[in-house]
Amino acid sequence: MGLFHCPLGAPYYDDDACIDCGLCYAKTHEERVEASRKIREYLKAHAPRTSVVSKVAVCGKGGSGKTTAVALLTLAFKEAGRRVIVIDADESNPGLGRMLGIKGEAKPLSDLFSDDGLFSERERFSMDDIPPGFVSAVDGVRFMAVGKILDPFQGCACSLAESARQVVEKLDLKEGEVLLLDMEAGVESFGRGVERHADTILIVVEPSFESIVVAGRIAQMAQGMGIGRVGAVLNKVASEAMASRTLQELEKTGLKVLGVIKYNQQLAGTAFEGTPVGSRASVEEAGIIITALTRGGSS
Repeated sequence: MGLFHCPLGAPYYDDDACIDCGLCYAKTHEERVEASRKIREYLKAHAPRTSVVSKVAVCGKGGSGKTTAVALLTLAFKEAGRRVIVIDADESNPGLGRMLGIKGEAKPLSDLFSDDGLFSERERFSMDDIPPGFVSAVDGVRFMAVGKILDPFQGCACSLAESARQVVEKLDLKEGEVLLLDMEAGVESFGRGVERHADTILIVVEPSFESIVVAGRIAQMAQGMGIGRVGAVLNKVASEAMASRTLQELEKTGLKVLGVIKYNQQLAGTAFEGTPVGSRASVEEAGIIITALTRGGSS
């Protein structure tokens, strides 16, 4: 298959995991669309269902505030009694660690999943299996990063996305643990199947046409993967009128809004300076979102 990666993990055509969708030998746009439809229908029909929120991918348009939302959700989950594991799966944005109060940089997870990495052949693992140096911790929160594109000619982010995908798929969580992923902007990670094994997709939406359109596309892709818990979070909302108008537009996409993070100067300063989040009001707003999630709120 060359560089082709089967979304269902089949190493070759007609393997046990192959559903004969035709994607690996599709030559035209129409054939690829039809193959994609077959994959979505298969995943919907065979996706595991769970009532427990454990692996949460936070997605959205670039600049919508995903990183800030992840930092706030981390604090809110912690206050709710969960042991939080945060993964920075964005290959460009460097701010999440600082917003969590992390000092220094851990080794990138992509080193563990490279061809000669320690986890290259690992089928399952827990946080206890991850070697020292790859995890940073502060106030009980454990933080990891897949890696960053730092230099020209370093290549594409495919290997970093593959590392994120393997973590979502293979990490066994213990009771009380929750995994939060700050995903790369847009929908490319869905094309790579990174979020397939998440049980929850949170889409951060700012009040803009582009953000609402991207949110609708993300929701469609997430549901096509068979992910049943998909919801939206309004961010950077400066007025009730703006919130109402954005909600009206989101209703057209079928997305359920789980909560609102209002714009405030303190939170904006945190994002600008790359310092730990300290807005009590914003953490409480994130807590409302978590409550909606755990009560089964989704589209």
